[in-house]
Amino acid sequence: MAFDLDRALEQRRAEGLYRSRRVTEGAQGPELVIDGRRMLAFCSNDYLGLAADPRLAEAMNRGVARYGVGSGAAHLISGHSKAHHALEEELAEFTGRERALLFSTGYMANLGVISALLGRGDSVFEDRLNHASLIDGGLLSRARFRRYPHSDVEALAGQLESVSGGRRLVVSDGVFSMDGDVAPVVELNGICRRHDAWLMVDDAHGIGVLGPQGRGSVAAAGLGQDDVPILMGTLGKALGTSGAFVAGSGILIETLIQQARSYIYTTAMPPAVAEATRASLRIAETEEWRRERLQGLIVRFRHGARKIGLELMDSESPIQPVLLGESERANRWSEALRREGILVGAIRPPTVPDGSARLRITFSASHSAAQVEALLAVLGEIAAEESA
Repeated sequence: MAFDLDRALEQRRAEGLYRSRRVTEGAQGPELVIDGRRMLAFCSNDYLGLAADPRLAEAMNRGVARYGVGSGAAHLISGHSKAHHALEEELAEFTGRERALLFSTGYMANLGVISALLGRGDSVFEDRLNHASLIDGGLLSRARFRRYPHSDVEALAGQLESVSGGRRLVVSDGVFSMDGDVAPVVELNGICRRHDAWLMVDDAHGIGVLGPQGRGSVAAAGLGQDDVPILMGTLGKALGTSGAFVAGSGILIETLIQQARSYIYTTAMPPAVAEATRASLRIAETEEWRRERLQGLIVRFRHGARKIGLELMDSESPIQPVLLGESERANRWSEALRREGILVGAIRPPTVPDGSARLRITFSASHSAAQVEALLAVLGEIAAEESA
């Protein structure tokens, strides 16, 4: 067994697919101390720059003073605190839905929702570029599992027409985590209505960033609960804390409380985290300058990257992939950036399709224009050296 594991690890190294952890010191921000070295980071999902906001720390400290450090139990035992309940009510109001339900992570939310709603004899249809948690949730449900080409609503319509009987659930990311583009949620809603299917949107990378007051990609498209009955969002990205939620009708949430195994059989998040998230939600709603600044940085980067001749993907979100093709090339560019004190992740198969390895550059409202220009300068040098 050990020999087989060694061989598999060596094969990953040879293919440029080996993953390594880095140790950071201090709070999240544009500049991090990583493995003892100060780096300029463009790889965080802290889109609004809230992860180290002192107002969140103050709210969490107040939560610890009131509730202690841990929740002590699952929500259905004795772990569902007043802080959790208040946050769920505020998330429901924020998303314009009847109710919301907290989960410990986005991964657990997606596993729990899909497997709770579907079973044998049902069908689930997923975008080919969906997050791994959505794929795993579909497989775990034991429903018939179909994947449609990325954002291809006509292909999805054909798949829906070919299936009869059972419940049908269409699942898509709102903002795709590796490409940064936004799902065609209006068209997906229309297709689902015509084929009597439910629609679920994972808006992990849209909540806080897109739409009025940061209410996400679904709100940006002018859609509500009747159009997208199942909305998932995470708290550890733009909102700067940890955990996730599902929002929808009262019947949906009550069903998940009864049947979602990843909700029932796990300890609730610490109440202090819920208190910190309540603070971040208020900030995200009211401080529009964060989204305005973020959009300005994105426009600056895309303009500069085109001048350098970089191959960008069709994204107006904080996720700005630079397509490089092969894993070895992506690793080489990432390492060249690291030598210059800039941290950007190289994303390789199987996270993305073969031949589409890339740098996944992400921006935060806490970045400065000067930091974006520093990134562009180093990228320009790497591109020039490669073409020389």
